[in-house]
Amino acid sequence: METLLLNREDVGDNARMEEVIVAVEEAFAAYQHGNVQMPAKSYIDLPKYNGDFRSMPAYMDAGDWDAAGIKWVNVHTDNPDEFDLPTVMGTMIYSDPRNAFPLSIMDGTTLTRKRTGAAAAVATDHLSIPNASSLGIVGAGVQSYTQLEAISVVRDIETVVVADKREDAVQRFIDRFGDEFDVRGGSIAEAAQCDILSTVTPVESPIVDAADVGDHTHINAMGADAPGKNELDEEIVTNAKLVIDDYEQCTHSGEINVPWSRGLLSDEDLYGELGAIVTGDEAGRTPEDGVTVFDSTGLAIQDVATAHVVYERANEQNNGTAFDLVDTRV
Repeated sequence: METLLLNREDVGDNARMEEVIVAVEEAFAAYQHGNVQMPAKSYIDLPKYNGDFRSMPAYMDAGDWDAAGIKWVNVHTDNPDEFDLPTVMGTMIYSDPRNAFPLSIMDGTTLTRKRTGAAAAVATDHLSIPNASSLGIVGAGVQSYTQLEAISVVRDIETVVVADKREDAVQRFIDRFGDEFDVRGGSIAEAAQCDILSTVTPVESPIVDAADVGDHTHINAMGADAPGKNELDEEIVTNAKLVIDDYEQCTHSGEINVPWSRGLLSDEDLYGELGAIVTGDEAGRTPEDGVTVFDSTGLAIQDVATAHVVYERANEQNNGTAFDLVDTRV
């Protein structure tokens, strides 16, 4: 038996967004039905290097799914300037649950971008107004690209407003998508007026004001991934229909972690988890809803589901590099 090595291009080519969205939605459903094992994300803090490591293992056993894996990911904010490396890097090990054989080692950075976009698309499909046609994006980094790629699968997006203090990043985004959408740079307030808003920044104090958000805007709060981080004015999350991906992770390190720690939010303020909406146990958007917020921290089951899609298609297409990682001699 051989292990399949899949680099950035291999993962990108085989993580077809339509399929990844379906897989991530199925992962949320499996989580809701209790058909997964997913220990809490663990952190190794590295203040000496202004960074941290995170480990994210999961196992899914639901219907056609029988998949396991672990993602080893970092956040080192000094990487671009000091080492010419991305702030976030990841490696995914995708294993056969029957015998623990490592079926694939793949680029977890591209995998993360794809599944993060797909998670926003699943939430958007269930929580935004059905005829949403405008998308605002705050933060024009690498995560912003898959937000548009994924959300445009579930909604007929025509207009995109991207806000970032880095003019060159905004221009790169426009250059990438300008032929497909009506894309322009704008302020955070202009982005927040769109039908859908995705925030993908690492800030530790709110940058989206409640007064700027449209009356029926759906917000994907994707940036907060550690205690102390939050992007949205507390008035937004305290008044919105608030949907989370995972209770423990969101209260610890998601968008709601700051107002939660200050006692401004409690269990009664949470509408529910996205998995309950996906399965129909809870309603998604209703005509009475105003602003809706999806607090996404990123779940290991999303990585496993996406890795499954990538591995299966890569095998079909004979992509990647097979190599002997494990000595299978008994």
